[in-house]
Amino acid sequence: MLPVYYSDLFLEHLTGSNHFERPARLTSIVAALKSASFADRLEWRSPAEASLDDIQRVHPLSYIQSVRDIAAAGGELDPDTPVSPRSYDAAKLAVGSWLDGVNAVMERGKPVFVLCRPPGHHAEPEQGMGFCVFANGSIASLYALDRSDVGRVALFDWDVHHGNGSQAILWDNPNTAYISIHQAPLYPGTGKLEETGNHRNILNVPMAAGSGWTEYEAAMQTKILPFLKGFMPDLLLVSAGFDCGEDDPLAEMKLQPEAFGQMAQMCLEVTPRCLFGLEGGYRLENLANGWLSVAQTCMAYA
Repeated sequence: MLPVYYSDLFLEHLTGSNHFERPARLTSIVAALKSASFADRLEWRSPAEASLDDIQRVHPLSYIQSVRDIAAAGGELDPDTPVSPRSYDAAKLAVGSWLDGVNAVMERGKPVFVLCRPPGHHAEPEQGMGFCVFANGSIASLYALDRSDVGRVALFDWDVHHGNGSQAILWDNPNTAYISIHQAPLYPGTGKLEETGNHRNILNVPMAAGSGWTEYEAAMQTKILPFLKGFMPDLLLVSAGFDCGEDDPLAEMKLQPEAFGQMAQMCLEVTPRCLFGLEGGYRLENLANGWLSVAQTCMAYA
């Protein structure tokens, strides 16, 4: 069985009818997985809300309270990141789903899915931005290090946008690695080759607009996999964005759905202890078919 952490509460984070980061992103993925030929091998699990202590691994209480207050009134954390009355609860649950996923991966030694929103890789310690509220993957990385069976955690980000928040949070932690393959130039403008972290624990792989699987596979084989294998993580978290798929409205990459399954396979060959958690992706067909491709790959490990 392949555990999938999901809750309908994630659909109650409302961003407005014309916003790219919308509930339909999740419903399209869930519908695709539930109608797949392997649907009976998926184990749908309800996550638990993260505690304030867990969120404060990254975010100061003042920021957490500001999210709560702005969401209650219906406002925005930045011009791209509107929040609504249930957004605060959804964001705490999103963090919790990654934390539950960490424990499930380590207990099973096998992959786990986390399907949540709002996403997290742009969230800075004191600023939500780029559709992101709390730093889901980075909080999960630090949380995992408290386990006795985890000494090193890698966070691999294949979202088309660089995860500025993830990089900033993990920059000075030698027991974590952050690896990003992303379109450049593109929002948010970070992720240059020379940004390598205080312990050479950051790897950025900027890619030209229009790159397809040929270019991605070469980058994976020559840069990302050697870096990951050299780091030897006990746990690999994947910020799985599908906005590098062809025809995404916010980027210009050319990946087909099967490419995501191929990247997942490469991750699983580094370690089967992989958490695949949703970040971006704004073309619904790419989200549905990309996750199906990842799921089919993971079935061999489930």
